Amino acid sequence: MENLPIPDAPTGGAVGTAMAPQSKGVPQPPAVQQLPAQMFTTAAQLLDLTDKKLVVVLRDGRKLTGVLRSWDQFANLVLQETVERIFVNKVYADISRGIFLIRGENVLLLGEVDLDKDDYVPEPFTSAPVEQVLALQKKEQERKKKSLKAKVSKLQTLGFEGEASTDMMF
Repeated sequence: MENLPIPDAPTGGAVGTAMAPQSKGVPQPPAVQQLPAQMFTTAAQLLDLTDKKLVVVLRDGRKLTGVLRSWDQFANLVLQETVERIFVNKVYADISRGIFLIRGENVLLLGEVDLDKDDYVPEPFTSAPVEQVLALQKKEQERKKKSLKAKVSKLQTLGFEGEASTDMMF
C-alpha cells in the first residue's frame, strides 16, 4: 500500500479539520476532510473495484472471474458474468456461472484483471472440454484423499492423532 499524505488543514482551523468558507459573517461548521480510497483498510477498498473485472480465489481453491457489481461491509461480493476456471495438471476448462454471490469470509485472494492480458493463458496450459477436466479433477481429488489417508494412518502408527483424519466415527 502506498503512503499517501493527508493534506494539511488551512491555517485558522482546528488541528485535523478544515474551516469551511464563511458567508456573511455566519460561521460554518468545519468541512469534512476526505481520505483517498487507498487509505481504507476495510471493505470500503472495494469501492474502486466496483464495475471492474476481478479474479477471486476462494478458500476451497476455486478460481472465479467476473465483474464486481455489489458488495457490503462484510466483503460479501456479487459478481456478474462469472466464469469458474478449473485447472488440472496442464489442462483447464471454463464453466459459466452467471451471477455469483460470494460470502466475504471465503475470499482468499482478490485482484483486478488486466483487460489487455485477459485472454492470455501461460504456455504449459491448454484448453480442454469441461467433461474431461472434471473427470481429471475427480481422479486428482481421489488420489489426494488416498494419499492423505495413508499419511494419517502412518502418523497414527507413530502415536499421532491428527485433525485431518477423515474417517473418524463418533
